Amino acid sequence: MALRLATRKFGSKLLPIRTSFLHSHATSFGFKEVREAEKSQMVSNVFSSVASNYDLMNDLMSGGLHRLWKDRLVSKLNPFPGMKHLDVAGGTGDVVFKILETINNIKRRAMQDVSEDDFLEEGRIYVCDINTNMLNVGKKRALERGLGEDKSLVWVEGDAEALSFDNNTMDGYTIAFGIRNVTHIEKVLAEAYRVLKRGGRFLCLELSHVEIPVFKELYNYYSFQVIPAIGELVAGDRGSYQYLVESIRRFPPQEKFASMIVEAGFQKVEYENLVGGVVSIHSGLKI
Repeated sequence: MALRLATRKFGSKLLPIRTSFLHSHATSFGFKEVREAEKSQMVSNVFSSVASNYDLMNDLMSGGLHRLWKDRLVSKLNPFPGMKHLDVAGGTGDVVFKILETINNIKRRAMQDVSEDDFLEEGRIYVCDINTNMLNVGKKRALERGLGEDKSLVWVEGDAEALSFDNNTMDGYTIAFGIRNVTHIEKVLAEAYRVLKRGGRFLCLELSHVEIPVFKELYNYYSFQVIPAIGELVAGDRGSYQYLVESIRRFPPQEKFASMIVEAGFQKVEYENLVGGVVSIHSGLKI
C-alpha cells in the first residue's frame, strides 16, 4: 500500500456548462447532468432502493475487502474512550460498530487496573445519514449486536452539507463511501472542519481512481460489466449500481481531492491508496 502526501495546492480547471443549466446550476448524477435541486432526491432514491441489500452487495462487489478497508480506516482514527465522534453517511453502522468495538476493547484492558468509574467522561458516537432507510438498517443491526440500549451510540438523520452539530465539538469525523454522492463536496468538507475540535481528525474512505494500465482495464471491465449485472441478479436493480459505478468515475482523482481538503482548512493532509487505488483513505487535521 503506497502512501502519498499532499503538500501543495493544485490548480483547478473550468469545465463547460450546458446553457440549459445556466439558471439552475448543473451537477453530475453518474454520467448524467442534472439540476442541483434534483440530485439529492435522485441519490436518496438510489440508497432507498439498495438499503436492504447494501451489506450483501458490498461483500459481493468487493469480495469482502470492504471490511478490511473499514478496519484500516478505524485504525487510522485511533479511537479512545470518552471521544466524541461523528460518522457521516454511515447509516448501516459498519464503521461505528468497529469504532465502538475498539473503544470497548481498550476499556476492558484498562479495567484490569482501574474501575469503570475512572472513565469520567462519557463518549458519544454519532451516526449521521440523510437516508431514513439506511439508518433503519443500522438501527436493526445495532439491536442484533446488543447495542440497542447503548447510550453512547446516537443515530441522527441529517445532511452532510448542513450538519446540526455545534462548532468545535467532535474529536473525529469519518465518512466512508459517501462523499462522492453529495451535491457539493466543498460544503461537506467545510462542515467537517467546522464541527471538529482543534486537533480533531478528518478521515474519508472512498472508491477512487486506478492508474496502473493493465489493472485499470480489468477494473473498468469489472466495474461497468460485472457490478451492474450483480446488482440486477441479486438486488433486482441494475440502474442503481450503474449509477454507483459512474459516480466513482466522476469523483475527483486522489490529488485533486487532497487539494480540496487542504482548501477547506485542514493541515497534514495525506492519502493512502489501497488495492492500487481502487479505494483511498484521505486524512487531515484541524490545527
